[in-house]
Amino acid sequence: MILIENTVISDDIAEKFFVCDLLKCKGACCVEGDLGAPLNDDELPIMEQIYETVKPYLSEIGIQAIEKEGVYVKDWEGDYSTPVIEGRECAYAIYDERNILKCGIEQAYLDGKISWKKPISCHLYPIRITKYEHYEALNYDRWHICSDACTHGENLGVEVYKFLKEPLIRKYGEAWYQELLQEIKDREEE
Repeated sequence: MILIENTVISDDIAEKFFVCDLLKCKGACCVEGDLGAPLNDDELPIMEQIYETVKPYLSEIGIQAIEKEGVYVKDWEGDYSTPVIEGRECAYAIYDERNILKCGIEQAYLDGKISWKKPISCHLYPIRITKYEHYEALNYDRWHICSDACTHGENLGVEVYKFLKEPLIRKYGEAWYQELLQEIKDREEE
């Protein structure tokens, strides 16, 4: 484990390889699972604010799910997530011309319509954060649907923390990320 400020980082984040391979997985992480994308409490008002701007990017069935269930839903444990379409893909997911699922929120961001890229849980995947009273635990989430991403990352020599540099900095800041790099470098030199 690596300890930085109020975070505990799994060794797997420094040691395992990962680079998404959308041509192979087709964005399966936007479909598989029990719920939509996990949302933090501070993201809820953002979801409300951006919906009308993001709406033109979404599929008709996604819009129907959102307008029926809301821009986010609360699960049985009291946690929030994005709504899903008929128990399957995230309501904000859209298919591109290659039948690959992408994020409608992110597309609006890339087009300069909004200033928020997407939920941090999506941006950080395959890292999942578990919040405790005094710290956050960052763990590498192994999932069979991402086996091609593991192979792709290994072939390219890109570890999880390198692949997720941008979202890690978005979440914890540049100084935190530089400290992570130093901790990993120090371990390699031991």
